Order: sequence, then C-alpha cells, then structure tokens
Amino acid sequence: MAFFFNFVACCTIIYFLVQFILWLVLDADIELFILSKLGKPISSLKGKVVWITGASSGIGRDLAIALARNGVRLCLSSRNISELLKVKQDCIAQSNGMLGPNDVYVLQMDMLDINHHNDYFNMVIDHFKTLDILVNNAGRSQRADWNAINIKVDRELFELDVFAVVHLSRIALNFFVRNSIKGHLAVTSSTAGLIGAPNSASYTGAKHALHGYFETLRNETFEVNITIFCPGPTATNFLQECFTDTPGTKYNQAVRPEDKRMTSERCGYLYAIALANKTHLSWVGNFPINAILYIGCYYPNVKRLLLKIVGMRRLRQVRDSR
Repeated sequence: MAFFFNFVACCTIIYFLVQFILWLVLDADIELFILSKLGKPISSLKGKVVWITGASSGIGRDLAIALARNGVRLCLSSRNISELLKVKQDCIAQSNGMLGPNDVYVLQMDMLDINHHNDYFNMVIDHFKTLDILVNNAGRSQRADWNAINIKVDRELFELDVFAVVHLSRIALNFFVRNSIKGHLAVTSSTAGLIGAPNSASYTGAKHALHGYFETLRNETFEVNITIFCPGPTATNFLQECFTDTPGTKYNQAVRPEDKRMTSERCGYLYAIALANKTHLSWVGNFPINAILYIGCYYPNVKRLLLKIVGMRRLRQVRDSR
C-alpha cells in the first residue's frame, strides 16, 4: 500500500512539473499548442465562408490572411473601407491563386449600427449564398482607474464589445437554425475575460459578459459550434483606440517596440487553428501569460497568494508587456 501511494505521489509531482514547464515555454494553452501540431490544419476550412468583423487591422487582418492562404472565402468588415480594401488585396495576393476578387467581400460596417445588422447580414448572404463561420472580432480595449470611470463609458464599451456582438450573433444563429447549417460562432475575448485586468474595469467586465453569453449558448440545445478566443498582449494598434474614463476620449498611445507582446501574425495563425479545430476556449500569449492563466483559472487559491507576493505593480507590468 505504501508503494502505491508513493507511486501516485511521484506521478502527481511529475505531472505538475511537466505542466509547469509547458506553461513557461508555450505561447498558447496546451490544447491549442497540440492542435497546432497534430490537429486539423487550417486548410480543412478551404472553400468555407468566414465573416470577420474588425478586419481592417490587427488580429482581424492577420486572421484573414492566415485563412486566405488556405483558400477560405472571406467577408471583411469594419468602418475603415480604405484599410479593408488593402487587406482584401493582401488576402488575394497571399492565397496562391486560390482566391479571386469575388472570394473576398468587403463590407463597410459600423457594429454599433444595430438597426442595420440584418441588412448587413443579408448583403453577405446575397454575395456568398451562405455563411459557415462568424468571427466577432470588432471591439476596443480600455485604460482607466476603476473609481474614475464615467458610467457613460461603461455603457458605450458594453454596447460595442458585448451587445453589438450578441445581436449580430443571434442573427447568424437564427440563419444557421433556419437552414439546418452546423454553423460556427467565434468571439475574440481577451485574457481579461479569464482574469481581472487592472485599470481596465469596463473592458474586463465586458469580456466576462461575453463568456457568460456564449457559454450559456453552448449549454443550450442549438446545433452550433462556439469558439471563445482569448489573446494576451498583442502587438497591434489597440492602445490608440482604447476607451479611457471619459466619454469621447481615446487613450491614443502606441505600443512600444520593446514591449514583450505576441506578434499579430502569430496570434492570427493560432486563431485560425482554433477555428479549424472548433476549440471551445483558447488563449494565447507570451511568457508569463500562459502560466498566469493556468494558475488563475485552475488554482484560484494559489493565484490569490501569488498576487499578494507579486503585487499589483508587477501585474500591471505584465498586462502592459513590460
């Protein structure tokens, strides 16, 4: 009996050591990393129709290019039509001849224009006659102290990052149900949707709300795949567009070259892997994001202890990739 308990104890220790080492070296959760090596390739989506909101820059742009390289037909939407047209040309150029002009549809769209969501959706269906995956990528982050945030900012951020996403997704879901399509809804969340990020209260609350909405949908009876994708700090222009504590103002700062952020290209590639393999929840980020998320999600008591040891100042530095 003593031998058995010793054996179990040794196996447990080895398991946690291996897991800890993986947390330190990987830039994605363990499932997504394994799928990137052994799972379905992005090319398994060839010929599918994928609609990406917020596709004019950053993660949305690089996700589109990663999919285009594998022959995925695309609808690209955002408010910035000139940048969308550039992304369209990049997608066609990098598709190795698999995509032509009609395979990449550009749709100028304001996510906050909820009254016209049905019109936008019908335009996509009129062009492609179908839809396989909706990627809700449009949104804005935030930098502000919790106690200083004007309630109007909370409402504005939730309108864009939550309610607009939920509304468009319901339209897509009803289309899938009516046409007996096993569709796929994806939402770009954030590591702030898993662990509270300091100085981003409205944004963190919005991302947690998205998890609640889409996890609830997953637990209902609709035949639809759902992927919640949570990037950590990524080298995009998101800081310039961040909400602050004051309505109508932007943070308007650039990401610094020395910041330790995941490249947008790598993030877009891993996002495409998550879509191809229909993962439920995936996260990505450079060290120490992976370790923090595993500890925070699976060992909350350890997380509280580490926060006391590390302190909020260092946590802010991690959030800002410094």
